Amino acid sequence: MKVRETDLPGVSLIEPEVFGDARGFFLETFNAGRYRDAGIGEPFVQDNVSQSGAGILRGLHFQHPHGQGKLVQVLRGAAYDVIVDIRVGSPTFGLWVGETLSSENKRQLYAPPGFAHGFCVVQAPCLFTYKVTEFYTPGDEVSVLWNDPDLGIAWPVAEPALNAKDKDAPRLRDIPKDRLPAYSESQGA
Repeated sequence: MKVRETDLPGVSLIEPEVFGDARGFFLETFNAGRYRDAGIGEPFVQDNVSQSGAGILRGLHFQHPHGQGKLVQVLRGAAYDVIVDIRVGSPTFGLWVGETLSSENKRQLYAPPGFAHGFCVVQAPCLFTYKVTEFYTPGDEVSVLWNDPDLGIAWPVAEPALNAKDKDAPRLRDIPKDRLPAYSESQGA
């Protein structure tokens, strides 16, 4: 597998090794030893799957104080995946990275706790998987406005289909600092 650090320290793009022939293909979507060697050593505690139609945008979501690291991948279709640094005091606070994940490129993105995550479907139906490092805690869930002008995310859809929570989410600057994770030097810069 190939692992490339993105412009956000700790956020990695992973390209699993794919073995294919006329019958199809095989790939490992997770191997604890290999991912630990690549710097992704936190234990995963829950797997999630979502299916979405064309133009649907989910996010930007995070949990605090029980932050979730996320390893995400698309099994069918394609999505533009976005990760935003929301750690108060981080040198990259408010910056984001985006990558297209698809059933064809088989890439994964990993974001440690302290980052907001969202995606927009660009090829439907989209079957999206998440491995997370912390259990879902409804009271800890927070959303950031998907089109927050301070973030300037270049989403591939101008008018996505949104649920009410995402449509009415606050801008990052309007979220109280105690609802955001704090950056520490040990998280890397």
